Amino acid sequence: MRTLTRWYWIRHAPAVDHDGRLYGQRDVDCDCSDAPAMAALARAIPTDAVWVTTPLKRTRETAAAIRKAEEGAALGAEPIVEPLLMEQNFGAWQGQKRSEVIKHRTWIAAAEEVPPGGENFVSVMMRVRCAIERMNQEYMGRDIVAVAHGGTIRSALGVALDLAPELALAFAVDNLSLTVLERFSETGRSHDWRVVTVNRPPR
Repeated sequence: MRTLTRWYWIRHAPAVDHDGRLYGQRDVDCDCSDAPAMAALARAIPTDAVWVTTPLKRTRETAAAIRKAEEGAALGAEPIVEPLLMEQNFGAWQGQKRSEVIKHRTWIAAAEEVPPGGENFVSVMMRVRCAIERMNQEYMGRDIVAVAHGGTIRSALGVALDLAPELALAFAVDNLSLTVLERFSETGRSHDWRVVTVNRPPR
């Protein structure tokens, strides 16, 4: 028997009033005023899906805006809040100008570098893997809409493709972009992933 679980990953709307500063796990507001983008995302995702956000309000606000854009549609129950899918904790770097702390060609720092008082990307990918594996079991055969963060979605791609954390950092993940991953489970075989789309703009 073959079972398909499909993940729809959406990065939250752009943060507001951050003045070019690194926010990481700081709980900042986001700008959900792009109604056409919200409507396009609502049309791109299935009805009656399992929804999940992180505790940070920029993901919760974005999910609410997408769900409101398709008012009256069967968009499933209210989102589950999953702390393991939060953005990387950049510790003492949070609140500083991005230009002052960026040390890496594609991300803030190398995958193994630990910001003072924070966590490295290796740790992020480990906790995201735990959440994905658990939810794959809990919601096997369902569609899952996860409104999360750039680092989280890079981690999910790394999990699906079995990449080293440093390689997973190479993916571009823009605000309000859609990344779709399919996970197949078949009796007698290992679990397989398929990447359907990455960083697709809302349209």
